Formats: sequence, structure tokens, C-alpha cells
Amino acid sequence: MPSLNELVRHHTSLEPADVEWIHLLVSEWQLLSDLSFADLVLWVPTRDGTRYVSLAQMRPNTGPTSYQDDMVGHLVPRGRRPLLDMALDEGRIVREGDPEWREDVPVRVESIPVRREGRILGVIARNTNLLTVRTPSRLELTYLQSASDLAQMIANGTFPFPGEQVDMDASPRAGDGLIRLDGDGVVTYASPNALSAYHRLGLSSDLVGLNLGKTTADLIPPTRGAVDEALVKMASGWAPRQTEIEHPDAVVQLRTIPLKPKGEIIGSLVLLRDVTELRRRERELMTKDATIREIHHRVKNNLQTVAALLRLQSRRMDSAPARAALDEAVRRVGSIAIVHETLSMALDERVAFDEIADRVLGMVMELSPDGRVTARRKGSFGILSAEVATPLSMILTEILQNALEHAYGPKSGGVVEVAARREEGVLHITVTDDGSGLPEGFDPQTAGNLGLQIVRTLAAGELGGEFDMRPAPEGGTTVILAIPFD
Repeated sequence: MPSLNELVRHHTSLEPADVEWIHLLVSEWQLLSDLSFADLVLWVPTRDGTRYVSLAQMRPNTGPTSYQDDMVGHLVPRGRRPLLDMALDEGRIVREGDPEWREDVPVRVESIPVRREGRILGVIARNTNLLTVRTPSRLELTYLQSASDLAQMIANGTFPFPGEQVDMDASPRAGDGLIRLDGDGVVTYASPNALSAYHRLGLSSDLVGLNLGKTTADLIPPTRGAVDEALVKMASGWAPRQTEIEHPDAVVQLRTIPLKPKGEIIGSLVLLRDVTELRRRERELMTKDATIREIHHRVKNNLQTVAALLRLQSRRMDSAPARAALDEAVRRVGSIAIVHETLSMALDERVAFDEIADRVLGMVMELSPDGRVTARRKGSFGILSAEVATPLSMILTEILQNALEHAYGPKSGGVVEVAARREEGVLHITVTDDGSGLPEGFDPQTAGNLGLQIVRTLAAGELGGEFDMRPAPEGGTTVILAIPFD
């Protein structure tokens, strides 16, 4: 299915500002669809004016759909749908005509012009499935009246509100709770869900007849500080805004939409949702994340302490092999500490491994203080989980340390390159040096020192990957790793 921007570019002559207005409208019109119990289809004239193209479609959450198939991208000639022509040419909402029959289903069709700065950009076709029509309840009548007011505001160019970008995924919907206010901010209707939310805030009576702004302010405990006057005005319906009301026993999200179908505010629509449980879970997750980060921080500190003790012990050793073994242990512990330090600053158990790889390169290159051997990274490791990052940092440490110790003599130098690329769920890593190469008859799967044993164990056993060593094409040695990642 083509995107809205693609359809605009291929079929219409809309300006960028017009397209932004349409995006803003489409981000809001789930509300109009739900309040209308109707499908919405946005039709815009094509560049030559002979046809209409359907840019977007919305189905209601509150009633049956009128369209089983997707309409986005459809083209219809001008004249085939007279209600679209009338709404576009006359700039008014058109409700004339008998219901249409679609697969034995009666559908009432209305056309709402979409206006921006005095220009008609397109027409919203509102299609209501009449198969289940019955005597509407008070809630449904309030929905329909509110939908009628919003439709008239769209036709007038006063809705959606410019600059009022709303995240509809996090915003209350009509079914979550709805309150209708008059021009003085007094409640004329409150849905059962809305009333339940206010009862959780501490209200012991009905909402109808109360000033919502004053009532909301009275429900905020004094311990929460002075009541924000902007909150009172917002809850009274004088400005489009979204906020949350916090109470010791509940958290309620509010969104206010002033209604001015004839230019003057006649009242407002307040959408609300009880988000108490959602906020509780978020707080638990934040506490958990903070605890995990603190644990990583403490593990890093402990590992650095262990490394410092090993380094101190190494300086006291008289045996050169013993000192070398302790220095290797220091670097192994240090590579794990680097991962935990990175995790202590992350928001989850995933890290950008490029930073860790660069720090491991710098740590191991300290073995060549005179700069005879240098190291560089090519490509990107990307984001890796902690389960992969910790053993991989140790693998890199061992491979680089092995290259420095065995590929170059006391007076020789060169370059060690670490290359990484991702491909279909596998991280491919090559470490290439330009040193003396592998000895005759060397078997990378069985031979080698403790470092290579660690590499084989971690690569195959811990990470389920593959490890190999082979002569480099231009001399030296290439280590090849293939590590699966999630």
C-alpha cells in the first residue's frame, strides 16, 4: 500500500504546508471516527482536477466498518460521487442523499470539506454502517453531537489545532472516558468510565452540574503543592492541552478539546483515561533499571579493584613468566570491567559495542608502548546484548594480545586491523595482522596457549559461533569469527 506522502507526490499539487496539515488531521481523526461510529476516507483532487485520490482511511473502534477493503490509493473520476463534488465546490458539509447499499449493507455517506487558511484541500467521506441502527443512548447522542462539532471545525479550518501535535498512542481515546462541558466549563455529560476515573481521584458525587476545573483542583491533595492555574483553565475547557492529575490513589490523564463549530467556544470535549496501573508499572521498571545499572556499576568497581590487586601483585613477582601471567589476567578482568561500565550507563541490557572494542584496542595496545604496533577498527559491531558483549570483549582481548606477543618480534612492528560486519543475524569479525604468520603445522582448533583455549571455549561454547585462524593473503595471520546475535 503506498504511503500518504507517495500518493501526494504522484497525484496532487499540494504544497508542503498543506501536506503537514493533512498529516496533523490524520493523526487526530481516529477521534472523529470513533465519535461518529463511522469510517473516514480522505479524498483529494488530483493534479489535473479530473479525479480524486484516496490518501488515508480510518475505521471506527466503536461500531461496524462500512469498508471491508482498503481504500487508500483508489482513484475515482470527478462526477461519480456527487457529494464529494458538492463539498469541494461549495465548501460545506453535505448530508443530502439516500443511503448507499454495499453488499446488502445500508451506508449513510456524508462529505466534510477539509479547509486550511481559506482553501479547500480535500474532502472527508464519512460512511456510517446503518445495519445495526437503533435508538441511541445518552452516551451515543453525546458522541454524535461532539462528532458534528468537530466535523464543522474541520470544515471551518479550526481543527486540528495548529502546533498541537498529539501522540495518539499515548493520548486518551473516546472509549477511555469522555466528558462534555458547556461554555462555562460545567459538566453536561460524563461517561461511566470518566465518572469511575474521578471517583478514584476522590470524588464522591456525580460530575454532571459541577465545574470541572474547580472540581479537579479541589481533588488535588494539598501535599502536591499549589494548584496550577493553567490546570484549572485547561480542565475548564478553555485551551487545547494534555496533562495528568496525580492523586495518592490514582493518576488520570486528561486531554481537552475546545469546541467552536461557529467560531466561538460553545463548550469543550474532555477525554480522560485512568493510567494508575500504567504509571505504577513504569515506576517499577524505572526502579528495576536503576537497580540493574547500580549493580553493573558496583561490579565494574569490584573488577577494577581485583585488577588493581593483580597489578600490585605482579610488581612484587620476581619471576618474569609469573608477572606476564598476572598482567594477562589484569587485561582479561579489565575487558569485562569495560562492558559493565558501559552497561551501567545504558538504559537496558544492550550496548553499542564499537565503543567497547575501541577501548579494548587501546588497553591491549599498551603492550606496545613504543608505538611499533598500532591497531585500528573497520566497520561496526552495532548494538549487542550483554550476554554477547561480555564474552566477545574477552575474545577480542585474547586475540589482540596473542597477535602482539607472537606476530611481531622485539624490534618489528606493524598494524593489527579489527573488521566487523553484520549479515543476516550473524556478526562476522576478522582480526588481521601483518606479522610473521602461523608456524608450520599449526592447528587453530587444538593448538595454542591458554588465550586461544579461552577464545575457542567462549566463541563456540558460550556464543555458539565459529572460530578459525589462517594465513593472511598478504602475509601475517587472519582470525575469523562468526557470532550469531539476536
